[in-house]
This record gives sequence, structure tokens and C-alpha cells, in this order.
Amino acid sequence: MPAQSPEPSSLPHRWIRLIALTTLLLAAGCSDDGPPAVSREASHAQMLALLRDVHTVAENDHPFLGRRQLQNAEQSLRNADPQTTTAQLSLLHALYGRELLRMGQTAEAIAELQESLRLLELGENIDQQALQHLLYQLAVACLRLGEDSNCVHCINGERCLFPISASGKHDDPDGSTQAVHYLQRALVITPDDLRSRWLLNIARMTLGDHPQGMEPDYLIPASPPGSAASPVGAYRNLAEPMGLDQPGWAGGVAVDDFDGDHDLDIFMSSWSTDGPLQWFRNDGDGTFSNQTAAAGLTGITGGLNLLHADFDNDNDLDLLVLRGAWLGEHGRHPNSLIENLGDGRFRDITIAAGLAEQNYPTQTAAWEDFDLDGDLDLFIGNENYFSQLFENDGNGQFHDIAIAAGADLIGFVKGCVAGDFNADGYPDLYISRLLGNNSLLQNNGDFTFSDVAPQLDVTGPVNSFATWFWDLNNDGYLDLYAGSYDWGIQHIAADFLGLPPQAEPDCLYLGEAGGKFRLATKELNYPRVTQPMGANFGDIDNDGFLDFALGTGYVDYEGLMPNLLFHNQQGRGFADITVDSRTGHLQKGHAMAFADLDHDGDQDLIAVMGGWFAGDSFRRAMFANPGSDANSVSVRLRGVESNRYGIGSRVRATFVTGDTSRTIYRWMNTGGSFGSSPLRLHLGIAQATSIKELEVWWPASGTRTIYRDIAAGSHVEIEEGSRTLSVIELTPIELPLPVE
Repeated sequence: MPAQSPEPSSLPHRWIRLIALTTLLLAAGCSDDGPPAVSREASHAQMLALLRDVHTVAENDHPFLGRRQLQNAEQSLRNADPQTTTAQLSLLHALYGRELLRMGQTAEAIAELQESLRLLELGENIDQQALQHLLYQLAVACLRLGEDSNCVHCINGERCLFPISASGKHDDPDGSTQAVHYLQRALVITPDDLRSRWLLNIARMTLGDHPQGMEPDYLIPASPPGSAASPVGAYRNLAEPMGLDQPGWAGGVAVDDFDGDHDLDIFMSSWSTDGPLQWFRNDGDGTFSNQTAAAGLTGITGGLNLLHADFDNDNDLDLLVLRGAWLGEHGRHPNSLIENLGDGRFRDITIAAGLAEQNYPTQTAAWEDFDLDGDLDLFIGNENYFSQLFENDGNGQFHDIAIAAGADLIGFVKGCVAGDFNADGYPDLYISRLLGNNSLLQNNGDFTFSDVAPQLDVTGPVNSFATWFWDLNNDGYLDLYAGSYDWGIQHIAADFLGLPPQAEPDCLYLGEAGGKFRLATKELNYPRVTQPMGANFGDIDNDGFLDFALGTGYVDYEGLMPNLLFHNQQGRGFADITVDSRTGHLQKGHAMAFADLDHDGDQDLIAVMGGWFAGDSFRRAMFANPGSDANSVSVRLRGVESNRYGIGSRVRATFVTGDTSRTIYRWMNTGGSFGSSPLRLHLGIAQATSIKELEVWWPASGTRTIYRDIAAGSHVEIEEGSRTLSVIELTPIELPLPVE
């Protein structure tokens, strides 16, 4: 079992210094027997100092973004002595080329890899496996050269939407042409290599030579078996004209009304240690303005995931920034609790709130009122360190009670979500682990938890990542999604070729009476290995059934695979509508959020794109929903005894379409575990003209209130304890035209 903290001797000197500085800063404001006695203004300043030092260390030592590995590889090559063999020199050039590619020096990387290939081929008995590997690496580098020349600055994204259309053909074909050459050579050695086949098909698409130019033995269809038409047609990526297409690396997104004007604003982050947390304010005219500096957020950097909530019940939405994921002992960065001051300004109060006493690598957390006292507590799932459960004392302070609560589990936690799976009134926790069994922590009602995942058989998949609770078939029981993250583009190629899954597929568990689950992946026509990072759900066509989007990919440049969009087939299964909806972005997909940004009654899709490497940044995307003839109602809750935004509340809506009366169930939350959608329930009601009956169950008070005859297209606000609701007038926003 991993230790709670690493041994000092296992840490590089500069990381020891960073941890020591963190300790000193925290100790400076702590009493001997209580939480940090530091003002919130001082807390903000101390966090800025910590983040500056994190970046100073990371510039060289960050495993993915730092320069240390490149410098070491270059030095090893320079120090090669005259006795170094040709094979050894080939390897040194290959290693140097790989590090150059990681840092975004693509042309230089290709030159080093080509020199490695030249040296390897000088030998008499060439290792064919080594040759195939080197040819493949050269192909990947050349594909990246093509992306650098044609895609990274493409403002409408067409050159990265799968399948690549004629309008996405590369103007500069050099990179893809070289990639085709190297992939063809690699396939002569290993003709069954699905990775090379997949990338060869991608390269041919960028050249406008697919399928006609493909070798028949290597052809992969442009859509997987069972692909279906999009019920709303093709989406448009409007990020550029809306002012949202900022370049960046992997990061998080949180969408909601952060300034109280009823329009939805957007926070985005980047895991780069100097990547700014950015607040895009909705200007109400279809565009967004970057208000980061004016909001007082300059210097708040880094963060792979974001999660928003009103932790202090002051009616202003606050933000949690999660840091350090994938970095192991190098990732002991502080998280950030960003307090909304209610006047367009924010400040970091992490240290003052008691949330920075122990920092571990993480990217996932869950806000929920676990003890039903009316304020939100916080669970943080860490990577190979004990998880943390912070009790909110209602006065702006948090205390880690994970050990006493039985929530101090350990493992490589990649996702966590809260939901009352057994309908006993107490919120539970599902924890998704990479390389380990998942856990379902049942709330015992006394702020302690018991792991019931083994007895309920919801421990899979073993390589798990994105997860969420939802009601996919509208039967009133919470269902559970857990995505498989056994990465490799060979799994995508197998999908498109109709081959059986070569790894454990995603798991869809259907909830049943008595808090039970059954694995229903095959029953729901979903035996897929999707490799999702970003993931969230929404109702794209307002038919009352929840659909979902997955942001896919993995660390290597080779991970070119379409992000995915699935349409719910009335609770009986899911159809892949990625191709027809034109949402299959090939770049690394991270945080996903569904939100009606233009108040037209349907949900758009916001996606944070970008990879892990210094050379793998990309523009963010905003896919505008084309719309349908179905209707919706949006509901915002205002808790009084319960937490202010009603997180954990359940809503039941009954409406009539034709001669059929239907009921749908929703729980107030931000959706999946990697992407934070608005705390506004979007209720698709098909062709119904009204909701006949809407019931709200509040978590802290346990009360139920019923409202009747809510017109389609309404935006309503409901206060706990009130028998009347308020209608909010939202002005429709005209989105700008896409850039051609």
C-alpha cells in the first residue's frame, strides 16, 4: 500500500524545497490547536506565492511539461564516446528526438528520428521490431508536423473533425505525406498492427485521399458499426467567433451564472503550471469577454479539473480548482477554493478555509451535503494517497474527517460522484480508480461510510476513469456509468472494424429497487472501449432521455481519436451519433459541459481540448446545438434549510405528449466527474406544451413540494418551502456565424 507521504529522499531537491515552503506558509498562519488563523486576503497572497514556486520548479522538473528530460537526452547524446556502437547511437538519437517532440520542437524531432533510422539501417542484422517501432514513431512525428502546419491554427476545427471532410484537407501536405510513407513501411513489417492502420487512415483523410487512395487491406470505415443519424443534425463549432477558442493544454471547465445576471459564464483551466485560470463573462450578445484580470484572478494558475458550488450559501457560486494529477510525488500542489465576492471579483481562500494543510495529486472531487446540515461538504479523491473528506462547519472552515468517516480510501482515484443510490435520503459516493476496484461508499446516516461495491458488484471496470450517477431510463432509480480507460488507438480501430473489444469495455449499471444494480452494458448496446477523460451528460434533443458526450484521448501524440456523442434510445440503449453530429474532434478531449448558452431551449456542448505535452496544446471548442422541435423547461433551485443551490435535490416532472403521460427524474448536480455543467436542471419534455406536475424533494428538510402547469420554454426558480415559483425572463441570444 502506498505511503501517505513520500520519503524525503525520494524527492528531487527542488520539490523538497516546494513542500517545505508550503509548510512554512501554512504554519505562519496556524495556531497550535486549531485551523489556520489567516485572513482571506492573506490567504490569496500566500496561494499566489505557492503557485509561483510550483511553476519555478515545474519549468525544469515537470514530467510532461518540464525541460529536464530534454536536457538529459541531449547531454547523453553529446557525451557519447568513440566506443559507442551504431545501435547505441541510434537509440540516443531516438530518445533525443522523442523529447524534442514532447516539447513541441517537431521539425528538430523528425531530424533526430531520421538520423536514428539511418544509423539503425546501417546494421547487418536489423532488429525488425525496433525498426517497426522507429518507423511508427517517425510517422507519429510527421503527423504532428502536419497538425502544427494545418490544424493548430485552424479556427473552425474542420481539419480535426472525424471523418475529415473535403474542407478539412491539409493545405500543406508534407507532414501527412511523410507519415503515409513511414506507416506503409511499418505495416510491411507488422501488417496486423491496428495502431498503424488507424493512423494511416487518418493521414489519408488529411490528404483528401480516403477511402479511394487506401490500400484495401488497411482500409478502416469512416464510422463504426451501428452509427446513427443525429436527431438534431450537425453541430457547429462557434468557439472562435464567441471568443472562447483560447489555446491550452488539458484542463477543466465550469459553466454557470457566476455574476448573477442569469447568463451563463465559463471558467476554463489548464494543467500547465503557468496556465491561467480564465473567466469568460457572457456579454449577452453571443460573445464572451475574458475578465480574468478584472476579477482578481491573475496569478491563479494550473488545474486539470474544475468544480463549482456555493460552499458558503451566500447565493454566489464559488469554484474549486484541482491540481497535481498524473504527477505522483511531483504533484503535491495545493488545490484552490476560489470565493466569489459577488461583485465580479474572486479570491483564493484555500489556506484560510483549512483546505491546504495536506496537498496530494488529484483531479477529482465531489460537493455534497453528506450530513444534511444544510451546507456542502467536500470529498477529494487523490492519486495513490489517502482520500480526504472535509466537513463544512458552516462558518467558512473545513476539517478533514476522512479517517473517522471511513472515507480515507486509497488508490489511483480518477473520478468520484455523489448520489443517493438507495433512496434513503443520505447521499452516497462512487469512487472510480485506475488499476483497481471501484468503491461505492454507502452513507450510514451518521457521517460514516461503508464500501458496498463488492456486494453490489459495481467494482468494474478495473481501469476506470470518468463516472457519474444518472437516471438513463426514467424509472426513478439512479443508474451508474463508469468509463474504461485502457488506452490505445488499437481499441478505436477495433471498434470501427466491428471487432470484439480488446480490453474491458465501459460499464453501465442499471439501478433497481432496494439499492441494487445490474450490469447492462450489452443490454444497452454499448460494449465499447471509449477511453474517456472529459465526460458529461445532457438531453441534446429534449426528448426527456439523457444522452452523453465523452472527451477521449491519452498522453501520447498518437492518441488521435474522435470525441464521442451518444444518443439515448428511449432508455433501451445508446446510438453513436458522433459522425453525423460532427462533434468527433480528434484532439485530446478533456472537460465536457452541457449548457444552454444562448437561451434557445437546447443544450450546447463546451469542450476543453489539449494534451499533456508542452507541444500538444489546442483550442477549446463550443459546439452549438442545431435544435429540434421538442420543448424544454429549466429549473433553478434556492435552498433555505438545504444548501443554497439545492445540490442533491430530486425533481420529478410529469408531462403529456400526444396521448401518453410521461415522467422523468433528475437530481441537481453538475453532471459527470470531469466537466461541470450548470446547477440548472434542463428538463426536455418532447412535444409537450407544459409540465403538468413538478415535484421537488429537498435533501436537508426532507420536504416535498408540488407545482403544476409550468409552460414549455419557461425558466423557473423554486425556493425551498415556497408553494409558488418565480418565472425568470431570459433574453434569447443570437450566436455569431461560424468562421469558414
